[in-house]
Amino acid sequence: MGEFKRIIDKPTFFGALTLLLMVTLPLILYPKSGAQWVLMAKNFVTDELGVFYLVLGVGALLFMTYIIFSDIGQIKLGKPEEQPEFNTLSWASMLFCTGIGASILYWSMVEWVYYYQTPPFEVKGNTPEAARWAMAYGIFHWGPIAWSIYLIPALPIAYFYYVRNRSVLKISEALMPVLGERRAKGGIGKLIDVCFVFGMLGGGATTLGIAAPLISEGAHELFGVSTGIPTKIFILMLCTFIFGCSVFAGLKRGIQTLSNVNMWLSILLLAFVFIAGPTLFMLNAGLDSLGKVLNNLFHMATWTEPFGRFKQFPQTYVPQDWTIFYWAWWLVFAPSVGLFIARISRGRTIKAMVVGAIFYGTLGCFLFFLILGNYGVYLQFSGELDVVQTLNQQGATAAIFAILQTLPMSKLVILAFTVLALIFTATTFDSISYILAAVVQKEIIGEPARWNRLFWAFTLSVMPITLMFLGGLDALQTASIIGGVPLLIVALLLCISIVKAAQYDLRYQPSYEEKEIYINDFPEDDPWSEEGDWATSSETEARNSRDQKAPSQKKT
Repeated sequence: MGEFKRIIDKPTFFGALTLLLMVTLPLILYPKSGAQWVLMAKNFVTDELGVFYLVLGVGALLFMTYIIFSDIGQIKLGKPEEQPEFNTLSWASMLFCTGIGASILYWSMVEWVYYYQTPPFEVKGNTPEAARWAMAYGIFHWGPIAWSIYLIPALPIAYFYYVRNRSVLKISEALMPVLGERRAKGGIGKLIDVCFVFGMLGGGATTLGIAAPLISEGAHELFGVSTGIPTKIFILMLCTFIFGCSVFAGLKRGIQTLSNVNMWLSILLLAFVFIAGPTLFMLNAGLDSLGKVLNNLFHMATWTEPFGRFKQFPQTYVPQDWTIFYWAWWLVFAPSVGLFIARISRGRTIKAMVVGAIFYGTLGCFLFFLILGNYGVYLQFSGELDVVQTLNQQGATAAIFAILQTLPMSKLVILAFTVLALIFTATTFDSISYILAAVVQKEIIGEPARWNRLFWAFTLSVMPITLMFLGGLDALQTASIIGGVPLLIVALLLCISIVKAAQYDLRYQPSYEEKEIYINDFPEDDPWSEEGDWATSSETEARNSRDQKAPSQKKT
């Protein structure tokens, strides 16, 4: 109890749990009416506020482009001689597994079916043109814009944590240049942190809404077990055990190991399907889809279907049900993914972090859609399997396993797919519980306390178990997106914050070179600090004891 009082930020800790109970209890006590109200709120967000989410997507991509080519991108996250904490392969696998999870296994195989039947841009459904758009839209939704949204919180958090040596992984801390010290550490800052924690809890818990059916169906195909409640309980307990052990082991021995296993198993599965399936078709279709996305990126990113509300024009609801909902969903996940990317990027420049996250994240998603998605497309149009009819009549999970059963050595493929879904889920929960523990601590020395990490791991498990049996998991997912509406404003403030802090510090550097900038000299007074100095005396002492032998630099 003494340690709890000493290290835990109680307003954030109890505020997040209170908000979570306020949302979940009505869903538990009044599931039908609660779900109905949540759906009405979701429709309001996507219909009336959708344009702001589309602006967020385009703005995030343009902002990351600016960061890459500005002096801010050359700033190093750490000391001059410091090497990256994780090698590129482990770093890329950790950020991909954290940012995507088991959802990529699900949507990469069946998302095209929905676009094929209800295509964008008033294209007629179930036609060759609809198929071309269907194959491109999944790549668009899981591409550079999604990863740019993830990076919005990562930039200021990484800057304050590694450059300004603030031992706190909190969104409120990163907003200090915009809000000022009093507001950032006061009620406004606490409220922002609570909203981010709620988004992480809601987003993390509802991930099981996709993962659990995949894993249980895989167990049914392999061992003939029932897909009912006992199987789902066992799966949830197994997931909890895996990521609980990983969380206890820590960042390097736990999350890094799981992510590496996940990456190699993904490569093996994709390579097998690529070789065993219609290889040339996948390559041709993938290249065609990539070209379609590149040619129409800004058209797809800004399409609001403005005339759909008039009777004279047909309305597909593709922007509302897909693009806007996806951008809102990425924004809800951005705190956990962004903070995790920031945490594992020590020793890299800001530019390397941004370029690497967008490139490796997009590449990973593209490969899944290229191989698994296009394999399903080939089965549909070659007549080997009616994927569309299977999905419409039996559901998406049945369609996915029907596709897998057409492959050679299908039992082995289904085993690899099921294990991959299990590890993907464990890895995502692992990283989210790590970041949740970090956010609710007053400061972090090394890693968050083990008991704190295990507490959030347990919390992430109990809530979805309860809601899954009551059918409220989808409602919680939607509720977390509704709760994430204020994050639209916070995202803008985070972008302003990193630019303001970094440019302010760059002005005080005696010289710096273009390739890599190490922030060594800080101003004595910060305009956003109430006391005139952003650091405590211990932090000031730590800065003064840094290695003063910075390399010879040329001012640009």
